[in-house]
Amino acid sequence: MVEQHRSEAAVGWTMFAGIMMFMLGAFWAMVGLVGILEDQFFVATPNYVFKFDVTTWGWIHLLLGIVVVLAGMALFQGAVWARIVGVILAVLSALVGFAWLPWYPIWGIILVTTAFFVIWALTLHGKDVTKFN
Repeated sequence: MVEQHRSEAAVGWTMFAGIMMFMLGAFWAMVGLVGILEDQFFVATPNYVFKFDVTTWGWIHLLLGIVVVLAGMALFQGAVWARIVGVILAVLSALVGFAWLPWYPIWGIILVTTAFFVIWALTLHGKDVTKFN
């Protein structure tokens, strides 16, 4: 019987991803509720690219926040769909970090590097986190 090697660093990054997904999803859901319940709380500029109503943005944030919270919790159970959601979010985070490089180079490098570690952990060792339960 061949025993697979478990990377403690990868498990740590997977747990980091799960905790961050849970926290950020909760924040998104709260922002969504504010947008739904208090329509005048957020102010949009007149030349904003996305011409959605604040309530529409509130519903988008609320629904995505709930999905991200559920994915963050499911990540600790080793759910494959949660790992997929985590990788998609990390890719988006890496793109945002890359876009910020001209203005905030250190912060952009930190975002891109963190996203790559999370992607590595979720794709290669994401199922290892269930071995600690």
